[in-house]
Amino acid sequence: MHARAFLVAGFLVILLAAVPAAQQTTFRSGVDLVALSVVVTDGHDKFVSGLSSADFTVSEDGVQQEISFFSATPVPMDLALLLDTSASMVDKMSVVHEAATGFVSSAKPGDRVTVVDIKDGVKVLHPLDEDLDGARASIRATTARGGTALYNGLYMTLKEMVKLRRNNGEVRRQAILVLSDGDDTASLVGFDDVMEVARASGIAIYTITLRTELQRLLAHDKSTAVSGEFAMRTLAQETGARAFFPAAAAELTGVYGTIADELASQYSLGYISTNPRRDGAYRRVVVKVTQPGIRARARAGYVASVTHTLGTR
Repeated sequence: MHARAFLVAGFLVILLAAVPAAQQTTFRSGVDLVALSVVVTDGHDKFVSGLSSADFTVSEDGVQQEISFFSATPVPMDLALLLDTSASMVDKMSVVHEAATGFVSSAKPGDRVTVVDIKDGVKVLHPLDEDLDGARASIRATTARGGTALYNGLYMTLKEMVKLRRNNGEVRRQAILVLSDGDDTASLVGFDDVMEVARASGIAIYTITLRTELQRLLAHDKSTAVSGEFAMRTLAQETGARAFFPAAAAELTGVYGTIADELASQYSLGYISTNPRRDGAYRRVVVKVTQPGIRARARAGYVASVTHTLGTR
């Protein structure tokens, strides 16, 4: 256990080295704003616009909360693209390049993008900034080889994005898009480790699991159930995002387009919890729209930090 903790800490040091020193400052916020990105759809799964804060209710562990921050226009976003470029992706890289660079092009003014490459190890190819040309170039430069340290990549990226949020006082949305075609084969951390950090972070994790025909057939055999699909679905559901399982690489452009449309249609809400305890407990959050036939989707909860910094451990 101590060996694994040491190695994980080492990975985090490597990841931090890719972040400009100016962003590694001390967090000095005095309040815990529970920030929520909310997707609202109607009975036909179409995005609903034109709502106000009065149309929403937010409850925490069954207790209604007062909304103190609301925006119906997109709040600037910090977005991490995690790309599985292991050997099994070799025949799909041209489509991945096209789809992922197209998604980066959908970023709005003020959005920031980082690109993370996942093989046997994890490497930040492009730091978090507004240089979209640089992000696209880093995606096009990726090649496929090696294994898949998927959980390492998710764990490290979640930790780093939380640190970056602590270092500035802005209200910004944060999301991770992870593309993989297989199960984790090379990580030091496990799914439970990632799930704990994901729940505490408040960051939406959109997962795209691209399976081969053989993998899809095996998924129907209970003796060889594909655990990776459960992991990707659970991460997305708990963080208020969506899980996608395209049948072919050719569908990736459409999937990325769907995610881009959703991110552009979100409402941003925030509240200060009426529960004064900062005990590290997980608190369930439910967001509803008062209008009939309208559904709201947001993250399932958050961790009440013991250090007055929401989402840290």
